[in-house]
Formats: sequence, C-alpha cells, structure tokens
Amino acid sequence: MTYDGPAGRPGRLGVGVVGAGRVGAVIGSALRAAGHPVVAVSAVSEESLARAEAMLPGVPVLEVTEVVRRSELVLLAVPDDALASLVHGLAEVGAWQAGQIVVHTSGRHGVRVLDPARPAGVIPLALHPAMTFTGTSLDLSRLVGCAFAVTGPGPVLPIGQALVVEIGGEPVVVAEEDRPLYHAALAHGANHLVVLVAQAGQALASAGIEDSGRVLGPLLSAALDGALRAASTSVGAITALTGPVRRGDADTVRDHGAVLDELGARTGAIDVAPAYRVLARAATQRALAARLIGQDAAERLLDALDTHGAGMRGGADALTPQEQHDPGTDPGGTREDDA
Repeated sequence: MTYDGPAGRPGRLGVGVVGAGRVGAVIGSALRAAGHPVVAVSAVSEESLARAEAMLPGVPVLEVTEVVRRSELVLLAVPDDALASLVHGLAEVGAWQAGQIVVHTSGRHGVRVLDPARPAGVIPLALHPAMTFTGTSLDLSRLVGCAFAVTGPGPVLPIGQALVVEIGGEPVVVAEEDRPLYHAALAHGANHLVVLVAQAGQALASAGIEDSGRVLGPLLSAALDGALRAASTSVGAITALTGPVRRGDADTVRDHGAVLDELGARTGAIDVAPAYRVLARAATQRALAARLIGQDAAERLLDALDTHGAGMRGGADALTPQEQHDPGTDPGGTREDDA
C-alpha cells in the first residue's frame, strides 16, 4: 500500500472509523470529502448510530474487528481511557494487518499506546485536533485552519501531516514525551474557560441579570481576542490583563471574594469564590512577573485574597528577583506565553 499525499489521487485509502462519537464521525466525514472512501464504521449507542447515519450516510455499521479488517486506514476515535485496552484487545485477536495506517485522535497519548499493534506491521500515528466538537456538519468548516498535534515515528510523520492538510488542518509536530503536557494545556484552557463562563453566568443570574450570555459575550470575546493576540507576541498573553488586579485595586478584590462567599452560602455555588481567589492570585503573580504591577501592589492584592488573615506575601516572595522583573518569564520559571 502506498500513500501519495494530498495531490496524489492514487493514494486514496479505505478508511474505517472505530467510534462514531463527535470526533470520529466528523474526521471520518472530512476524510471522505477529501476523497478517501469510508468503508465501515462502528457505533453502539443510539446517539452514535444517529451520528453515523447523519455524517457518514451509506457507510455500513459493523463490529470493530470487521471495521479493522476492511480498512487501510483505521481511525480510532474512542475515549482516552479506553484506547489502550482497545488496541491491546485487537492485537490479541490478530485484527491488525501489515501496512495499515492506524491513527488515533487522543490528545493525551502519543503513538506508544499503539505498541501492541506494531508487531503486525502497522504504521502508527497520533492526530489530535485542537478543537471542541459538536459532532455535526458545523464542525467540518471549523477544521479549516485548526491545529492538529501530529506524533509518530520520524519516517511516517509526513503521512500524518499530509492527512491533516487534506482535511484543511494545520499540522503541528508534538513529541511523544510532550503529549501529556500538550493535552493538559488544552484541557486547562478550553474546559476551564467553560467553567468560568458557567460560574460568571450564575453570579450574574443571582444579581438579577436574565440573559447572562448577552452580557458576557462582548466582554469575554474582547478579552479572549486580546489575550490570544498578545500570546502570539514575545511579551505574552498576560499583558492583555485588565481589571482590579491590573490596577492594583486590593479593596475591590477583597470585596469580590466576600460577595462570592455570600453567593456560595446563599445558593450552594461554593466553588465560585475559591476559583476566583486562585485565579486572582495567579493573575497577581503573573502581572508582577511581567512588571504590570509593582511588589507593593502585589503584596496588597495577595493579602486581600488571604481568607485566613495571615497575609499572602509569601506568594509574591516566592518569585525570584529575576522572575519579578523579567516580563518574558512566568511564575513557573518558563518562557511560556500563557494567560
């Protein structure tokens, strides 16, 4: 079996999709649109069966082993925690075939998780899209320009990169040992952004705001746009920080904590105030490291965030003098431009 890349039409591959979840159905559909026939798909739940019918019409729904048997390119789109046992189980029943390209979409794993399949002669690749999925056709346009983490043995990386380019994505090579950190960074950013919106929305609703999304939308969109623009520069995303921490308004920060404590006592939303304080501390430390605020302002802010009244100057002092005055260094001592 040969693969000629995006321009080589003879390199079309018969694709088998294992897992018609939100990611598998969409990536399978995108590969199909790029000219690779989808020969089979596995689906168990009512939701996945409906998704397979909508996104991959006409594709037979088969058992996993039969999907693998029919495929030249096997797309494994299953939950992270299920991937290793699936690969091992298919190896035990002799399902893998020499020359098959085996691609998984897990962000957490590199290609080491595919080791049980490699004695059969498969070509292992890990392709993870840095995007959230709805599992509908709306996702297909969002793949255009989407970054995909590509991990694999050096000689086969071009295959993974070419597959990503074919479906409109932007391949980014991530080393095997860096996959867990890569995935943690994405989960921290995307998943916890959703939590922040949920917390802010609940607080607004308790303040009598009926449509919290309408209020938050322009503000959060502007904040995210500014942070992402700054993240692409040498100074980093923290320079887009606005609000009371950036201004050194310690009394405002203290009042915020108090009213959010009261919100938790009144509504049961006890997660909001601790989350606010943790992130405000992080904002203070990063603002200090980037020289957006001075040492005195940082100490006042950290004291205001101390619910035990003992002071939080240790939080500011924990930064080395170099970190306190180096705008390109974060409190962890790395040169990451994270917010």
